[in-house]
Amino acid sequence: MELLPIHTPAGSDPHQLLRPLAAALAGEGPAVAPHTELGQTFDGDLPNDEIAAVLSTSGSTGVPKQTMLSVDALAASAMGTALALKAEGQWLLTLPVHYVAGFQVLVRSLYAGTRPWAMDLTAPFTAEAFTRAAGELTDKIRFTSLVPTQLHRLLQDPQPETIQVLRRFNAILLGGAPASAALLDDARKHGLNLVLTYGMSETCGGCVYDGVPLEGVDLTTERGRLWISGPVLAEGYLGQPELSADRFAFNSGRRWFRTDDAGDVTDGVLTVAGRLDDVIVTGGMKVSAAAVTSAIQGLSGVQDALVLGIDSAEWGTAVAAVVVGQVSADEVRQQAKACLGAHAVPRIIMALGSIPLLPNGKPDRLAVRALLEHSDA
Repeated sequence: MELLPIHTPAGSDPHQLLRPLAAALAGEGPAVAPHTELGQTFDGDLPNDEIAAVLSTSGSTGVPKQTMLSVDALAASAMGTALALKAEGQWLLTLPVHYVAGFQVLVRSLYAGTRPWAMDLTAPFTAEAFTRAAGELTDKIRFTSLVPTQLHRLLQDPQPETIQVLRRFNAILLGGAPASAALLDDARKHGLNLVLTYGMSETCGGCVYDGVPLEGVDLTTERGRLWISGPVLAEGYLGQPELSADRFAFNSGRRWFRTDDAGDVTDGVLTVAGRLDDVIVTGGMKVSAAAVTSAIQGLSGVQDALVLGIDSAEWGTAVAAVVVGQVSADEVRQQAKACLGAHAVPRIIMALGSIPLLPNGKPDRLAVRALLEHSDA
């Protein structure tokens, strides 16, 4: 099976992927591998002729992996999405196509027989650019996928025309990172049709919508760790058979993907508690980075926040936070203490104009960690 690398840097036309992707999905062409770096290589052989695409994981916490997605998995994901949304329609592309959330906009469009409209991805995401692009959609049924940072920018002092085009979407898929309660509340006040998604490259993107798994997807937990099974699973990682065998395990005749997330499944509904490495052990006490982040985001004047654990000679691991907004370090400390106790108070607090992001809109945790480790705050 051949692999067709397709260079998709910022500024390239994402529609260039449609024809080779259609051929790959029909089994009439090589698997496609969208990428952004000139000279990027893809080492390893595709295991079978059913692979339609090779996509990189986000690499938000380490080295990206090349995930192999089959025709059947992509078809199951597209069909499951259509069933969950109770419709097929025209999609607005707002995210890079070399990441699964953007790539899936093209896949769903091909299966639906509609042509997606793409934002200009050469410039930073703005409400004005989104509003213009959304105004170009022509189908009666319309969808888009956003990450929380994008939605936050859209709802920050929004113009009436921005709210109008947002309300026009039959569904706005929101995923890629946790959304704050304040952001979700703001979206509800504006009457937006949000669908909260959970998934990753290894599951062809979102495989759980509003806590409910897509058709054929099963969830289970083991010692608090979430496992996922179903037709949407990737075939593994290109050129990494040992890692593939470790993360995609067989149990009772089925393949399961071992996630890095803690979750709870009650009556078939998933609640994600955050990453398993989210727990910070500081001075012998356990602190949830997600809980501290949520507490800080509850402060008036805070636009965004991210909490990590960094190495500390005194504490072993210190709670550290970056905060975007008009708020003092003392207010942040008081809020964390009031909500979670003194042990959860960040030892390091850094004010930023914005949180560094990866091209797919997720927080760049490695960049944030580097900033905090060199902070004198």
